[in-house]
Amino acid sequence: MNEEKMPPAQSLWQKTQFANLVRYIPSGVYFARFRVKGKLIRKSLKTKTLTVAKLRLGDLAKAGRQTAGSQSNAMRGKMTFGDAHENPALGLKRAAVRPKKRPRPGFSKFSEFIMVLENAGARFSHSCADLARFLAYGGFRKSEAANIQWQDCDFAENKITVFGDPESRTKNGRFRSVPMIPDMALLLGRLRKERPDAKPTDRVMLVQECQKSMDRTAKVVGMSRITHHDLRHLFATRGIESGVDIPTVSRWLGHKDGGALAMKTYGHLRNEHSQAMAQKVKF
Repeated sequence: MNEEKMPPAQSLWQKTQFANLVRYIPSGVYFARFRVKGKLIRKSLKTKTLTVAKLRLGDLAKAGRQTAGSQSNAMRGKMTFGDAHENPALGLKRAAVRPKKRPRPGFSKFSEFIMVLENAGARFSHSCADLARFLAYGGFRKSEAANIQWQDCDFAENKITVFGDPESRTKNGRFRSVPMIPDMALLLGRLRKERPDAKPTDRVMLVQECQKSMDRTAKVVGMSRITHHDLRHLFATRGIESGVDIPTVSRWLGHKDGGALAMKTYGHLRNEHSQAMAQKVKF
């Protein structure tokens, strides 16, 4: 039995009169050919037409030269076209990531914000204001707030059970307890009176989001735009400013890292609170 011999690898590639441009004979497709750190690299130009291949090779080379040129100082002029094409970010330093500065409306400004939001005159203005209160008083994520039911609100123990997702409720999954601060207790007490026929499985909140309404309200009262998630941060900020330790606030927020993230995010507030309290110490 005669075995069919494969042609040598060199015979599969046809050189052209243009540098770095070769043609793969079996398919007729043109490739860019270059070396990266001594390793031969071929990149398909996805065309069988020579004129199109020349244009695409030119574009590829131009992009490589621009990238290499912008990094020439870092690489001291030793970066090749192949190196630049393989890793355009080579030689760049990672920029330091600064924590986002969160809006921190004061007590009077937040009260004004809620009042204007509630009296905007839209169909769900009252419900939007209640959602903003609910998020700020409990530190919930928007998705968590949307799934909290009346049966999760324990008025005897002054706490709210928060499930990570709807499936956690039925599969004994992850959950946490958040204490009812006095403002939350007042809010839920009013809502129960307004909805005496509410079932235990009914959702406490009648709306799940109100970002557009909050955006309009922020402009009216002249404050920075705040999001649903900013209200969660506002809850943490108020807690720490009131003297609650960061690990406890972290548990209320549902963090599982022992307070590491909260310490990084809110550590400056603890220091500010410590300095303020120190001014009250007298002999």
